[in-house]
Amino acid sequence: MHAFRTHTCGALRKEHIGQTVKLSGWIHRRRDHGQLLFIDLRDHYGISQLLFSAGHPSLDAASRTSNESVVTITGKVVERAAEAVNKDLPTGEIEVSVETFHVESAADMLPFQVNADKETPENLRLTYRFLDLRREQMHTNIVLRSQIISKLRELMTKQGFLEFQTPILTASSPEGARDYLVPSRVHPGKFYALPQAPQMFKQLLMVSGFDRYFQIAPCFRDEDARADRSPGEFYQLDIEMSYVTQDDVFAAIEPVLSDVFKTFAGKNKVTAAPFPRITFADAQLKYGSDKPDLRNPLIISDVTEVFRGSDFGIFAKNIEKGSVVRAIPAPKTADQPRSFFDKLNDWAREQGYAGLGYITIDANGEGKGPIAKFITGDRFTKLKELSGAKPGDTVFFSCGPVAQAAKLAGLARTELANQLDLLEKDVFKFCWIVDFPFYEWNEEEKKIDFSHNPFSMPQGGLEVLTKAKSNEDLLAIKAFQYDIVCNGVELSSGAIRNHRPDIMYKAFEIVGYGKEVVEEKFGAMIRAFHFGAPPHGGLAPGVDRMVMLLANEPNIREVIAFPMNQQAEDLLMNAPAPADPKHLRELNIQLSPKAKEILEKKSQDPAEQGAPKEAKAANA
Repeated sequence: MHAFRTHTCGALRKEHIGQTVKLSGWIHRRRDHGQLLFIDLRDHYGISQLLFSAGHPSLDAASRTSNESVVTITGKVVERAAEAVNKDLPTGEIEVSVETFHVESAADMLPFQVNADKETPENLRLTYRFLDLRREQMHTNIVLRSQIISKLRELMTKQGFLEFQTPILTASSPEGARDYLVPSRVHPGKFYALPQAPQMFKQLLMVSGFDRYFQIAPCFRDEDARADRSPGEFYQLDIEMSYVTQDDVFAAIEPVLSDVFKTFAGKNKVTAAPFPRITFADAQLKYGSDKPDLRNPLIISDVTEVFRGSDFGIFAKNIEKGSVVRAIPAPKTADQPRSFFDKLNDWAREQGYAGLGYITIDANGEGKGPIAKFITGDRFTKLKELSGAKPGDTVFFSCGPVAQAAKLAGLARTELANQLDLLEKDVFKFCWIVDFPFYEWNEEEKKIDFSHNPFSMPQGGLEVLTKAKSNEDLLAIKAFQYDIVCNGVELSSGAIRNHRPDIMYKAFEIVGYGKEVVEEKFGAMIRAFHFGAPPHGGLAPGVDRMVMLLANEPNIREVIAFPMNQQAEDLLMNAPAPADPKHLRELNIQLSPKAKEILEKKSQDPAEQGAPKEAKAANA
């Protein structure tokens, strides 16, 4: 018999009755019935119930062994009494009558319960992540992550993509976020950077003659945490293809995403390929966002002309200064109490806006509310026509410069859908956002700047750049840039790349960077393009975000085995940590006075020493 197990804890069934087995695992839960002791033994595969009968020589030892201790037992598989069958457990028709019991590793008092998904402070969970990962939901999430990554690899390989690994120690990247720098010992004063993405390397692979590349790529960005973004590092399905148009990229990735989501979505429906395509301009107008949640049925409309020259002076004056008015419909809310509208106004102010104007439409189709007296007759008819509002509905308004009005309207659309429970259930809705503007106006620096990605191909190529005579002409240029969005979560940005040096020099010249700057900052890529570069493009859907959606988790840290907290700290491994002075000397690094002062203060702070004070015993 094997030293530790003949079966896993999730394997035993009725057909094993009568067999002598050996199991190893963690004590999940104990139930002491006086002369009988039941223990649920758990391993990676499941749970088996152990039975210690009265007079068993190990009964006392087993009853005193703490939860989460690792034990090995031998025993005979027996049938449970009919009234004791657990239909929710795959092993619920049997139990193991224990013959021998051995403690492999005793557990200390637990900082929190593992056998129950009780709310626990996140910092405590991350400090003892190895315990947190034993909990059923977390364990399931990490298994799901592995399965999703395996499926992605399988589907990419089937499409003829080759998997390559690109460097981790590299040069600083133009991705836009802060780099993580790594000092070089053998080149004093010089630094490597951890890659924000393998962008340049995957393009260089296309220039090198490889046709289809993918990688489950680790990426590193020194940026703040959000619910859908982990600080420090993340993984993406990095893809690049040669001799392709935008349509070819979409046709390659849509089956992959569709198949992965259908495989792991359970009862949820998944958008069938081809996914809907929405222009950036339409997304901003209809949804107030470039990552719209299509489960939300509310559609924003432009009602600027309804208010232009109207008696509602606040909007009319702002329109003359260039503002627009967006209308957000709220179905069947006209009979809501005044408090409903007051709370929405308060909510808008909390977002940093002046408020939300509104008009309700009564059962007779007449307008009511503070603004209604200013919008009558043909204006009111036009408002109902443009907004699609019907008797019993309310129309809310956002007024301001285009981007500002769109943002408030988009936030209000989401808030109303949540309050009114309008989101479509049990569905994953994908869409592409296309035709991003190539340039945008940088208000802070009062100049034209790149909008989305400086390395994408402008629609119209060199000709459209050279023909532009004004800022308006430049701002009208679209790029072959695209995002893929699912349920309001941006999974990826991508583009057809600018593979021609002449177009790249011109694109950068327009935003104020000369040829020498381009060659200094992007030397390897621009040099490669001078030796024959194929048209190419790609994208990189975020693996963590995909898993987060499929696991139905609101926070990305719930689907990462060892994440950092929101302050970019690894509480389990105590990173970042002060470096040994000897190591700093080897790297020719000297700490600034400010850094020394901060470290000194932290070294004297009791809260910085040892495990968190919240870590109290939670053993049952």
